[in-house]
Amino acid sequence: MSSNHVTSTINGDQVEFLCQGDQTLLDALRDVVGLTGVKEGCATGDCGACSVILDGRLTCACLVLAPEADGSTIVTVEGLAEPDGLHPLQQSFLEGAALQCGVCTPGFLVAGKVLLDRNPDPSETEVRYAIAGNLCRCTGYDKIVRSILTAAAEMKEVAEAKEKV
Repeated sequence: MSSNHVTSTINGDQVEFLCQGDQTLLDALRDVVGLTGVKEGCATGDCGACSVILDGRLTCACLVLAPEADGSTIVTVEGLAEPDGLHPLQQSFLEGAALQCGVCTPGFLVAGKVLLDRNPDPSETEVRYAIAGNLCRCTGYDKIVRSILTAAAEMKEVAEAKEKV
């Protein structure tokens, strides 16, 4: 079977890799590119553990063939951190104990990032709707929701402080 050459921007870096035509983006990111933060939960797009941002859209990487990502921009959980430390969502999840086993956490973080990029001041209902495609088997969703709302408030505060300067 012949390999496909894929060139994508992944977490801000130009990345080239070879993959099989039937290989999922999830498998290519984990096994070829080495980004193991993307998790396989169900392999059917039902759990959200493999969520990535593909060309600005929240996407289950298990439902995309790797060759389809050629020319795309991809952000994984590894790409959320900022130069000076963790993304506010990541920090809020740590401080709010919004994770347990960690399988679902990357997907929730990526879904939260997409939400806050589009709506920096979401309501609790909007947060719950935005993460509805992500399943967690270990914890209730309240700590996750509170952590996303906390991060939104912190990010809003920082943005307002920058505007005053």
